[in-house]
Amino acid sequence: LGKEKFHRSQHWGYCNNVAMLVGEDKPGIGGEPLPGQKLKPKYSVFPEGMGSDAPAWVAFDKQVLSFDAYFEEEVPDKNQELYRIRHCKIYFYLEDDTIQVVEPQVKNSGLIQGTIVRRHRIPLPPPHEDQFYTIDHFNINIEVILYARRYKIIDCDQFTKNFLRKMGVRLNLPTSRPDDPYTKERRKILDSMRPLRPYERIDTLKQFLEHDGHVLRFFCVWDDPESMFHDPRELVLHYYLSDDTIDMKEIIPANSGRDAVPLFLRRDKLPKHAPTTLYQPGTITSRTVLNVFEQLVGNRGRYILDNRKTGAVHQEFYRDSDLKIGAVINVWGRKIILCDCDEFTKEYYRTKYGIKDFTPVPYKAPPPPKPEKTLPPYTGFGSEEDSLCSCMGLLPKPPQKDFKKFMEKDRSGMESNILRFLAKLVTDSPIDKDRKFIISYFLSDDTISVFEHIQQNTGILGGKFLERGRVKKPGQELFKSEPSEYFKAQNLFVGARVCFHGHNFLLVDADEYTFNYMEKHANEFSVANISVILKKLKDIVEPRSQEIRQVFAATDPENTKVIEYDPFRNLIVSITDGAFSEHEIMTLGRYYSVRDEYEMDLHFLLAMAQEQLKKNRFENFEQLSAVLIYNDREKSGVLPREICRTICKSFKLPLADDDLQALLTMFEDDHKQVEYKKFVDGLNWRENQIPAFQTIKVPLKNEDDWSRQPPSLCVKGIKYSPLLDDLFGKEE
Repeated sequence: LGKEKFHRSQHWGYCNNVAMLVGEDKPGIGGEPLPGQKLKPKYSVFPEGMGSDAPAWVAFDKQVLSFDAYFEEEVPDKNQELYRIRHCKIYFYLEDDTIQVVEPQVKNSGLIQGTIVRRHRIPLPPPHEDQFYTIDHFNINIEVILYARRYKIIDCDQFTKNFLRKMGVRLNLPTSRPDDPYTKERRKILDSMRPLRPYERIDTLKQFLEHDGHVLRFFCVWDDPESMFHDPRELVLHYYLSDDTIDMKEIIPANSGRDAVPLFLRRDKLPKHAPTTLYQPGTITSRTVLNVFEQLVGNRGRYILDNRKTGAVHQEFYRDSDLKIGAVINVWGRKIILCDCDEFTKEYYRTKYGIKDFTPVPYKAPPPPKPEKTLPPYTGFGSEEDSLCSCMGLLPKPPQKDFKKFMEKDRSGMESNILRFLAKLVTDSPIDKDRKFIISYFLSDDTISVFEHIQQNTGILGGKFLERGRVKKPGQELFKSEPSEYFKAQNLFVGARVCFHGHNFLLVDADEYTFNYMEKHANEFSVANISVILKKLKDIVEPRSQEIRQVFAATDPENTKVIEYDPFRNLIVSITDGAFSEHEIMTLGRYYSVRDEYEMDLHFLLAMAQEQLKKNRFENFEQLSAVLIYNDREKSGVLPREICRTICKSFKLPLADDDLQALLTMFEDDHKQVEYKKFVDGLNWRENQIPAFQTIKVPLKNEDDWSRQPPSLCVKGIKYSPLLDDLFGKEE
């Protein structure tokens, strides 16, 4: 019989032209089974044509079948129990057919519990020990043998049930979990045990865990009657919610003459009434005991718990409910008033006790008013700020400058932060009437410089007229204690009269940057705030609305709704009776103007951009074009402007955002899409360089040339119809 079994499990084969016996599991040529051969599956597999093509460790990652089971264990040499029922969990990992058996921990069981069988592939019991457990070997209400130990599966979780049903397994009905007889008997004994005199449960752990680190803080005062001057002493009381203890610390003012001690009262429970006698240690305890036999039996005492607490010393201590603002507490014979508390303490009492009134008790005398500091008058030596610093301390320090303002308003790129005005002298001298000056106001440090325009054959040397510095307003006393007032940016506007060191100037014009800056910061300059100007004009002309409409219509006989600036200015001056400054009229004209904007030449913009790219050595045009083509999913050759702008920003093109936006706009088609190939070819200064002399066709708007005056107001026509609508509403 043994030989027959051997021959059934083995057959002849050839390996390297040598005949030898091989196992019956070896397939034939091409992996096909031999006639009559049945291959045993090594792993749990789906039927062919079902499931995904992913490997098992991917398809079944983190998917585990969970079974509830138990096994019986014999208990030798013990009368109380003959066997033991041990409950456990069987986990089957689908990704690699590994099995793990875990027993839950039971308190005071005396057994080594936890992982009974570590995770690995478990072989079947003999005579099939050459195979391993697969998913087909598991079901409810069956027994499995793992290493000679018989486990009875009684139930499984819902995921396991659903998975087995999908695999075509017909699930058995779940069975009940048997109880361990010894554990059941022990539970009966424990339930029947009731102590006749149970110990009082004194548990302070919960209070500690809930309120550890929570401290109530009160500000107190103690009027010491034994003090020589009866001065109140300020204290800080801390109430610790974790154990109801209190400590106090004294706030010792400077130069009080008192010794600084760490604590006024060390941390401990504070009794409400100071005892007349001090108790010895051990007198006050949480429990009291009685000695029943004293020392009669074997010179040994017998102690029992005293439920009636005979002879116990009862003492009341301060709790959080006893502390509130205005209360007087007794701290070992000292009467201390609680005057105030911090925000955490207020929120605690507001939440727990519903207290809403936390009016503090005044305990400090109001501080005496500080004497007004009188400064000596200016001596005339040095600047006023430098002389004032010598009065502020024993060690004079140089005056501090507003460094933040200097960094914000200093020149940055094309932003000069300099306001320039064209001015004339207010004089009767025929020689000085024609002199022209350029007044520059530096916003970074509020300084002013004056340059005179050079005119030939006048006999007057031009150039620097007033060195840069702060200029005082006229009419101030020289030797005084108060600081002098200086000219600010708000004092300079077109039409203003200013006096610099005895020279009276009339500001007649300003450059374009000055107008733009003042209109941009209209909240700082009322003469450039169109809202303020319109409100001021409306208050003046509102009663004469019909008359003013007729005046404007008479000025425009052809009804073009546009008039020249000079007639518009004369009308505003006559209507307001000179109440408007020249700058306010210019602001109105600029706001309602019809401007001839210079049409920027495409070649000029490209040349400027190429020059900027060339200076910064930007040559990454091929990669820029590749990224643009990649973002063009439809291969249409165009992209939205915002996408092109974002891509250019990611390449850190050394171009200002306004210039980049203008360039992208000029390469847009009729559908507002940017032709990015032409755009990149235009920027490529290596292959398509534009000579600089071909680009300059129009002058720059903000060009400043000190050889001539700043450009005049570029306003040719005024649209008066929107102005009248804003003042009086639309005419029906």
